[in-house]
Amino acid sequence: MSPRAYVSNGCIKAGVVVATTALCCFAAAHEPGSSVKFTDVAAASNIKFKHDNAATTQRYLIETMGSGAAWIDYDNDGYLDLYLVNSAETPTYKPARPIRSALYHSNGDGTFADVTEKAGVAARGLFGMGVAVGDYDNDGFEDLYVAGYSRSILYRNNGNGTFTDVTSKTGVANLGKWASSAAWFDYDRDGKLDLVIANYLDFTPANNLICVEQGRRAYCHPNKYHGQTPTLFHNNGNGTFTDVSRASKLGQKHGNGLGVVCFDYNGDGWTDVFVANDSMENFLYVNRGNGTFEEVAVEAGVAFDEDGKAEAGMGTDAADYDRDGFPDLFVTHLDLEYNRLYRNQHDGTFRDATFSAKIGAGTFKMSGFGTRFFDYDNDGWPDLFIANGHVLDNVQLLHAGTTYAEPKTIYRNTRGIFHDVTPQLGSDLATPRVSRAAAFADYDNDGDLDVLVTNSGDYPQLLRNDGGNRNHWLEVRLVGTRSNRDGVGSKVKVLAGGAVQAEEAKGGMSYQAAHDPRLHLGLGASARVGLLEIDWPSGAITKLSNLAADRCITVKEDFGEIPSHCPALNKTKVLNP
Repeated sequence: MSPRAYVSNGCIKAGVVVATTALCCFAAAHEPGSSVKFTDVAAASNIKFKHDNAATTQRYLIETMGSGAAWIDYDNDGYLDLYLVNSAETPTYKPARPIRSALYHSNGDGTFADVTEKAGVAARGLFGMGVAVGDYDNDGFEDLYVAGYSRSILYRNNGNGTFTDVTSKTGVANLGKWASSAAWFDYDRDGKLDLVIANYLDFTPANNLICVEQGRRAYCHPNKYHGQTPTLFHNNGNGTFTDVSRASKLGQKHGNGLGVVCFDYNGDGWTDVFVANDSMENFLYVNRGNGTFEEVAVEAGVAFDEDGKAEAGMGTDAADYDRDGFPDLFVTHLDLEYNRLYRNQHDGTFRDATFSAKIGAGTFKMSGFGTRFFDYDNDGWPDLFIANGHVLDNVQLLHAGTTYAEPKTIYRNTRGIFHDVTPQLGSDLATPRVSRAAAFADYDNDGDLDVLVTNSGDYPQLLRNDGGNRNHWLEVRLVGTRSNRDGVGSKVKVLAGGAVQAEEAKGGMSYQAAHDPRLHLGLGASARVGLLEIDWPSGAITKLSNLAADRCITVKEDFGEIPSHCPALNKTKVLNP
C-alpha cells in the first residue's frame, strides 16, 4: 500500500478529515492502572520444557544466544500450539539425557501436551536458535523452520498432526552458517513465501578463542570473530528453493545478524528487510521491486545511534507507534547502551526518537533481546515489551549495577510517549531471568495479547494477559489466494471511533521468535469498526464495513469475510495459579 492509499491518518467526522493526526481524537479507553496483570502460567499449563544452554568452561559463544519460540496452530483446530527450541551436545558437553526441541499441543483448556515425538519435530542434534512459521507450499497448513548453528531444518506440515524433514529436498539447510533469526516473506510478490535468515558469526569450536576478564575465563566479544552474510532463499513453487543471496544483493555484506523484521518502510508496496547487527552497523535493505535489494541503513538513519556509534543490536520490531500512518522501528541493545526507537520521517529516512519518546534512560542498565510493539491494553496505541537478560554470566564483576538475570520491561504508549508501567502489571514480570525470545499471541482466544518468553538454561514463562480485554478489540486472520496464503505483506487500515489505524502483516519480528499470525487491533471504547480495508500483495483490495468488535474474523482475498474458527477455552478448566 502506498502512503496515499491510507487516504488519511487523521480524524474522521461525517466523512470529513478534521485533523491531520490521530493524537486528538482516538476514542477514550479504560486506563490500565491495576486492571491488567501478566501472570506466569507456564507450569500450570503443563509446559515442562527446560532449555539447556550447553554451558561449559570452554565458553563457546553459542551457549549464550538461544533459544527461540513459536506459536503455530499446526492442526488448524483454532488453538495456538507452542514450539520451543533447544540446543545440542558439543565437543565438550555430553549430557546424560539427549537434548531435543519440543512441540506442545493446546488442549483447548489452557493446558498443553507434549506431542514432539508423534509430530516428528524433535530436531535432535541441531544446536537450535530461532524459529519461523509459514505456509511455504500454500496448502493451508503452517510449516516450521528451525534456525540453528551450522545448519537449519525445514519441517513440512503433513496436515495429519505430523511433519516431515524436507531440508535436503528443499535446499534450505543454510550449511556453515550460524542462523539466529529467520523470517518468511514474499519479496517478489509472486504468491509464494520466501525465506530470509539473519546469520551471526563465523564461529566454530575449533576456532574458539580464550578471552579473560579480571583474571577469569569469559565469553569473547563478537567482534573477535568475522561476521556472516544474510541468506535469502527464493521459493521456486515446486517444493524447492534457490539461494539468491548474492544475486539479490541482500547477501553481499558481512554482518553480525541477530534480529530481523520484514516490512514496507517506505510505502512503495514492496517488503523491505531490516537486520539488527551485534556491535556493528545495522542493515536496512530496500526492496527495488526487480528481485534485488539495496542496503541503505546509513542513509536512512538506522545504522547507528544518534551519535554515529554502532550498538549491540539484538531484537527488533516495526510498527506505527505514533499513529501517523508510517511504520517506525525499534531495536534492543546490551547494557550501557540505549534501546533505540527510530521514527519514520515519511521520506525514506528515520529520526532517533529514543529520548523524545521517553524510552531512553530506563534501558541503560538492561540488556534487551526479544521485543515487540503490542497493544496490551487494547487502547489502540502500540505499547512495547522487552525481554531482558545479559550474555555474560559474570557481568556483575565487570559492570557495576548490571546483573545476568533481569526483569522484563513494558512501556505503555500514551499518544506517542512511553511510560514504564512494569511495576503495575504483576510481580511475575519482575522475576529476574536470562531471557531471550519473546513470542506474542492471544493463545487463549480471549481478546488480549499474551507473551511466551524463553530463558537461557531455564524454564520458559507464559505470561497470560489478564484484563487487557476490558477495551474492545478485533483479530484478523488473512488468507491469500493470489497472494501468499498467509497474507504476509498485506496492509490493513481500520477506521473506528473516528480514528485511523494502520497495520501490516510482517515477517520475523522480536528475536528468534514466531507469533500469532492474526493481526491484533485494539479499539479502545469503539464497539464497532466502521471500515476495515486490506491491501493485499497482489494488488487486490478488500473492504469490509460496520463490523462488530470483540471477535476474531477471517478474511479471504477475493472473497471477503469467511467463517472463522476461534474457540474460547473450556471455562471449567481456566487456570488460576
